[in-house]
Amino acid sequence: MARKILIVRFSSIGDIVLTSPVVRAVKRQLPGAEVHFLTKEAYAPVLQANPRIDKVITIRKTVGEALPELRSHRYDFIIDLHNNLRSWQVILALGRPFSRFNKLNLRKWLLVRLKLRVMPDVHIVDRYLKAAARLKVSGDGEGLEFYIPEGDEVDTGRLPEQFRTGYVALVTGGRHKTKILPAEKMIEVCRLLRLPVVLLGGPEDRERAGIVAEALGSGVLNACGVFSLMQSASLVKQAVAVVSNDTGLMHIAAAFHKPVVSVWGNTVPELGMYPYLKAGEPHLVAEVRNLSCRPCSKIGFEKCPKGHFRCMMDQNSREIADFVNRLSDATGQDNNKILG
Repeated sequence: MARKILIVRFSSIGDIVLTSPVVRAVKRQLPGAEVHFLTKEAYAPVLQANPRIDKVITIRKTVGEALPELRSHRYDFIIDLHNNLRSWQVILALGRPFSRFNKLNLRKWLLVRLKLRVMPDVHIVDRYLKAAARLKVSGDGEGLEFYIPEGDEVDTGRLPEQFRTGYVALVTGGRHKTKILPAEKMIEVCRLLRLPVVLLGGPEDRERAGIVAEALGSGVLNACGVFSLMQSASLVKQAVAVVSNDTGLMHIAAAFHKPVVSVWGNTVPELGMYPYLKAGEPHLVAEVRNLSCRPCSKIGFEKCPKGHFRCMMDQNSREIADFVNRLSDATGQDNNKILG
């Protein structure tokens, strides 16, 4: 008999993208399974184009908004990939069999507060998959997935001419300032790149990106706030390589199997949120190692608690650029851009 499965993850963009291997495993390995996904309304667009999800159910503020519909479906099993008060409310209200992933909060606390390296070398995706193991499904090693609605695919012919034969996508934003590469460091990196650079982010990132674009001239395009999330994802998909802070577009880049430079500030890859790539796919972790204050948070701050922000200001711009330039050389894409 076909089973009806509810997957719960309320936020945020990157975390939801990281659930895609679970969705794929359930859909592929449980013949005829119907997959529903419960999330916040703001993040529904991240899921709605995924053909493996039969129904996206949303809430704005409280789970009570969705409970009548959730109860009507009589789910056979709930996979809780958020493990917070809201997801517990859903599980208690529905009274259906469930499993939930381990957030490892104590280990994270020990890493952040006492700098004890006690986190297991296990990506959060694999911990998500472990939560689904009660359904006898497992990971397939194929990485992440992300689907863009047809109407949101960007024709690169709309870009200035020099960007049409290849560019680097540089993701400028992040939810917290201590996870964002400062404008002066972005300028350093861009000066060293051989390909044109498209700066991606939301309206809140446009001013910062404008500083970079103004300093470097026509070889850099400030696309922050110009394109929607899905359109930005399309530009990531078509980039030669992606340089990104620890944020949602980094995981979207991994879903498209793009070469990724992940830039780490106050957070660290050991928290289990680094790009989840297939074996052998090129990836550079750009971080300032051996800083006694790092990680200072599992999320981030408005400003560096120490005041020096060395985790970003000491980033090796040459290392980042060399990695990307080797990729552009290997693909035969070198526009010889001239920057100010």
